[in-house]
Amino acid sequence: MTEAPDDTTPEPSILLVDDDERFRSRMARAFEERGYEVQEAEGYDGAVAIAEHESTEYAVVDLRMPGKSGLEVVRELHRIDSATKVVVLTGYGSIATALEAVRLGATHYLTKPADVDEVIAAFGRGDAEAAVEAPGAEGGTPQTPSLARVEWEHIQRVLTDCGGNITKAAEKLGIHRRSLQRKLSKFPMAR
Repeated sequence: MTEAPDDTTPEPSILLVDDDERFRSRMARAFEERGYEVQEAEGYDGAVAIAEHESTEYAVVDLRMPGKSGLEVVRELHRIDSATKVVVLTGYGSIATALEAVRLGATHYLTKPADVDEVIAAFGRGDAEAAVEAPGAEGGTPQTPSLARVEWEHIQRVLTDCGGNITKAAEKLGIHRRSLQRKLSKFPMAR
């Protein structure tokens, strides 16, 4: 005689925070198909309202959104409930922002395009493992970054410290604002 499956086990809950509605809804459907209870927010205010009402077990947060950044969302979600596992997604990967996201409470950091299975795997990674995957690193093996990559990461770190203010960052870096803008418009090769 077989027992009926236990329907009292609650579905894991996840909050998706991304200003791209199409991307967010596709990801929501994919998580629902895998048995997650999904809530969606398009930015900081919506994410905080949901988390304060009923904190989720997991959250996927886009780094760049209008208004407050994904880093601010991570900080606030971690403040509301430090047990919430957060994965940060971005199309603009840099080690500096990845480290900042992890410092603020993110479990892991992935560059887009990342599929739902990659996100779920990132949630499953232990705290003892490296929480940051360097863009271009294959199989998680560390690579020596190029000089252009190191410069890019330093610029990103200073820009983050300056709250995204290009003029302040250029001042701190000791270069002209236009030079900094040119550097930001070019993404260095990871070699």
